[in-house]
Amino acid sequence: MESWGRGIPPAPTGRHPHRSLEECLPPRTSGRVLGRVGLQDGLRSSSNSRSGSRERREEQTDTSDGESVTHHIRRLNQQPSQGLGPRGYDPNRYRLHFERDSREEVERRKRAAREQVLQPVSAELLELDIQEVYQPGSVLDFPRRPPWNYEMSKEQLMSQEERSFQEYLGKIHGAYTSEKLSYFEHNLETWRQLWRVLEMSDIVLLITDIRHPVVNFPPALYEYVTGELGLALVLVLNKVDLAPPALVVAWKHYFHQHYPQLHIVLFTSFPRDPRTPQDPSSVLKKSRRRGRGWTRALGPEQLLRACEAITAGKVDLSSWREKIARDVAGATWGNGSGEEEEEEDGPAVLVEQQTDSAMEPTGPTRERYKDGVVTIGCVGFPNVGKSSLINGLVGRKVVSVSRTPGHTRYFQTYFLTPSVKLCDCPGLIFPSLLPRQLQVLAGIYPIAQIQEPYTAVGYLASRIPVQALLHLRHPEAEDPSAEHPWCAWDICEAWAEKRGYKTAKAARNDVYRAANSLLRLALDGRLSLCFHPPGYSEQKGTWESHPETMELVVLQGRVGPAGDEEEEEEEELSSSCEEEGEEDRDADEEGEGDEDTPTSAPGSSLAARNPYALLGEDEC
Repeated sequence: MESWGRGIPPAPTGRHPHRSLEECLPPRTSGRVLGRVGLQDGLRSSSNSRSGSRERREEQTDTSDGESVTHHIRRLNQQPSQGLGPRGYDPNRYRLHFERDSREEVERRKRAAREQVLQPVSAELLELDIQEVYQPGSVLDFPRRPPWNYEMSKEQLMSQEERSFQEYLGKIHGAYTSEKLSYFEHNLETWRQLWRVLEMSDIVLLITDIRHPVVNFPPALYEYVTGELGLALVLVLNKVDLAPPALVVAWKHYFHQHYPQLHIVLFTSFPRDPRTPQDPSSVLKKSRRRGRGWTRALGPEQLLRACEAITAGKVDLSSWREKIARDVAGATWGNGSGEEEEEEDGPAVLVEQQTDSAMEPTGPTRERYKDGVVTIGCVGFPNVGKSSLINGLVGRKVVSVSRTPGHTRYFQTYFLTPSVKLCDCPGLIFPSLLPRQLQVLAGIYPIAQIQEPYTAVGYLASRIPVQALLHLRHPEAEDPSAEHPWCAWDICEAWAEKRGYKTAKAARNDVYRAANSLLRLALDGRLSLCFHPPGYSEQKGTWESHPETMELVVLQGRVGPAGDEEEEEEEELSSSCEEEGEEDRDADEEGEGDEDTPTSAPGSSLAARNPYALLGEDEC
């Protein structure tokens, strides 16, 4: 990885201080290598191999739980199935399909996690340029539905789409090696749902995570929606409480400058309490809060104004405005019995789950705003908050949300009001040149199924001071005050020691579990990593004093929780026995119980925030 230092620490057990990194690593091979590769003897038999039984289990299998491997494609979250269900439903139809990493590549990264000393990167290296990520105009596009006509049978249409999709994949893999390409969706069924949602929609919402919006913004989709389809595209910068207000405003201006046809909306589905400014040092603290805050979300009013400007009076949106006013007036926090009572309040929301007939293509032209109803399609990557955004618009939970990428498997429509219909599309990963470690941190890949999580931890630790935030002690340090070089493996072992993660048989530090735990902290926002637009470092002071920054601070305060919150006494994360349920947190969650939120530390309201409150429920 370009951001890691290449120095080797001085002669700890199992390391080779006089060998270069290239000599330490096996040759790098294509991700499409299918044969199993034997593990390096030195890596497994060394006394410094600390992963215990977890590593030995990985030696015996190429797959992780809930995963199927066919050729060079990994079908994640694959479910055992005896054919179609009672209604012809295939539970694996919309599973995530990614290109598989070869065994040699996985072992190369594991060895690098042990050998490479982490070096902090400069602020300039946190700047992401969309031109470098997606290379607009290249083959890094998304598959389009091929031409068709009404004389074609369903089988002919499906066959034509399959051929076109294989050609699309062939162009990408022919132009870029597996080492350069990011993970991206190889499941045609999921792309078909995007086609249908775009065909149904009058307005398209592209939801992005404010911590890394460039990751979630494929320029090819922008050109297709605004150009070929002639539709309005609304960019939603979601989870704005997870980034400093100055950074939010900087990203907003960046997209306005490069994509002038965008309508940009700031949104947070689960706002924090503005009376408690957050501080990154509070990552080890947590408090309990009961109740939901869907109706206090920042963004519905901005989205309504954007839709009013787009429809230009062709659709009566007065019922939507009245609904927002009712939600604001009646918003309460922590009253009654919590979510169960909240879901019963208010008018019913009509939900339509689309069948296969709805997936059939429509004609080349479609009547806009048919029957006086505007259809708003919600698209985006996994874990950017599409389902939570819909919950925020409705004012209560109507969509199941989960940390697991690919949780929304079939697009559904929701009538927000009689004249406003929302269409939720499953998360899609577009091809790019992003580092795969960054994709893991962005929640694009299911954390529980990562074969090698250590380099993603190293990517995180070279950009934020993980060791200091978590108060970690180097595993080889006899004197806590002495300085020791850290590698990604050291951080995982130190966290396993601090949290008491042990393997079942040998009772060694379970570094695999510790790495998964750290990645979840990053996904949740408790270890907050935010990327910047180009030039942000030089102009940071300008953005911090920008008038829109101050307006955003005021606006965030206005949408804070009304009424009293029921908070329990804060407690520090246990270093031994507290179980977070790591294995279960990637399962589908229905929003049970309390949410954990980090407690605050004194500081400026413009300081970098790390609020866990926003991620009380997971986005899909």
